[in-house]
Amino acid sequence: MQPPFAAEFLVLPLETAAATTAAGKTKAMTKLRIALVGAAGRMGQAIASVAASENAEIVAKLDLGDRITSAEADVLIDFSSAAATEAVCDAAVKSSAALVIGTTGHSANEKQAIETAAQKIPVVFASNFSIGVNALFSLTEQAAKILGENFDLEILETHHRLKKDAPSGTAKTLAEILQRARNTEKLRHGREGMIGEREKSEIGIHSVRGGDVVGDHTVIFAGQGERVELTHRASSRETFARGALRAAQWVIEKSPGLYDMRDVLGLSS
Repeated sequence: MQPPFAAEFLVLPLETAAATTAAGKTKAMTKLRIALVGAAGRMGQAIASVAASENAEIVAKLDLGDRITSAEADVLIDFSSAAATEAVCDAAVKSSAALVIGTTGHSANEKQAIETAAQKIPVVFASNFSIGVNALFSLTEQAAKILGENFDLEILETHHRLKKDAPSGTAKTLAEILQRARNTEKLRHGREGMIGEREKSEIGIHSVRGGDVVGDHTVIFAGQGERVELTHRASSRETFARGALRAAQWVIEKSPGLYDMRDVLGLSS
């Protein structure tokens, strides 16, 4: 089997954009230079399609079979696979470039590689780059505090049939928020057979796969005589692409450290 990212890559020519001031004068504005890892994937294509409108340009496109060694770029954006994480982190550090990671399904070692890189360069690592989803994260935390322990917690996520990992990274983030709110680590992934009554401390998490669903996430707070549901539905990957570019523009100005999308949006407590 061919290892991921195993050959050299080419850096495309840089371009500059001319911006006209209100007084009629012009000055050069350097676009954000991006090395895009996973460029041929669904998210990679979405980012490439909107980059110009966000004053950014893709100076390198990398995919399976390309060796990631270094890049003449301001930031690396990675939407490839978790298997490439260590190589991506190493290339970003060697290039002294910022890093935005949107892949999910990382192992403990891969997460450690991200944390190690963040000691030397600024890294945004997020399970979801949608502004709406990050609002859902904040609302979920608030609802868990308001509703208290007498509401049962369930998470339901739905994605297209080609998604490889389950549950989704966004669902895992929602579960982590609820685990902190309830001070519990107990997750139940689906239910089948005579499993007995639901334990008060458990958080249910369920994955559905089918069709071309971009991404739906619902958090259910089920109480006696009432139920609260918080839902986000994505209809286009463009919202994630623009969020990733927003993160890229933000992170290049930051000191080394590990950030998430809530930092980018100013939602961190």
